[in-house]
Amino acid sequence: MSLFDLSGRWAVVTGANTGIGRAIALGLAEAGADIVGVGRSAMTETAADVKAAGRRFVAIAADLSQAGSAAAVIGKALAAGALPDILVNNAGTIRRADSLDFTEEDWDAVLDTNLKSVFFLCQAFARAALAAERRAKIINIASMLSFQGGVRVPSYTAAKSGLAGITRLLANEWAARGINVNAIAPGYVETNNTAALRSDVERNADILKRIPAGRWARPEDMAGAAVFLASPASDYVHGAILPVDGGWLAR
Repeated sequence: MSLFDLSGRWAVVTGANTGIGRAIALGLAEAGADIVGVGRSAMTETAADVKAAGRRFVAIAADLSQAGSAAAVIGKALAAGALPDILVNNAGTIRRADSLDFTEEDWDAVLDTNLKSVFFLCQAFARAALAAERRAKIINIASMLSFQGGVRVPSYTAAKSGLAGITRLLANEWAARGINVNAIAPGYVETNNTAALRSDVERNADILKRIPAGRWARPEDMAGAAVFLASPASDYVHGAILPVDGGWLAR
């Protein structure tokens, strides 16, 4: 068997309707995994991509900012026939404003989706994997702001910094129990969340000057790292935060 073969495995991917989530879902499907897509909006295109790759696709509609949604999502995935093999916590949101003007509502909206829901998805998924006595892989989607401060995104920075810590903590607790917990930290990626940055001529130019690769990432640039962290090739990788950033952090 190939070190990167995911045949016979199931992957739950949150935020699978667009951007990085859609690209990772397709990458995992092309490596052999069946996919459970979780999102607030329709995942029609992702479903078509996965099925075209010859894999099964199950759609679960969920608002992960709501209390109790995490356990419900994992329960629905298992009820649909999925196995607790791979979890990709990609769903996220962002709010931008100067810190002097930032509202409590914007703080809570981002922390609930980007950090709180991730922890409880990990918890529910790990409980299912341990109950089924299956090796499992959890992949969290971190950020450059897991390492840096950023500007005008205080709740996003707090959430992504916290996510790096939670990734390491869960790795410490679960590595010996057959569950790998790691994270991918994308650089600046062409997605809906970065549309405002890319439309700002000055900010866009400043960002490009800092990226050794000379371009923004595309969502599909994250797929290979996800396949690695989901596959047997990463069985001895625990608690890693893998930057996929075009060299941003090396500059």
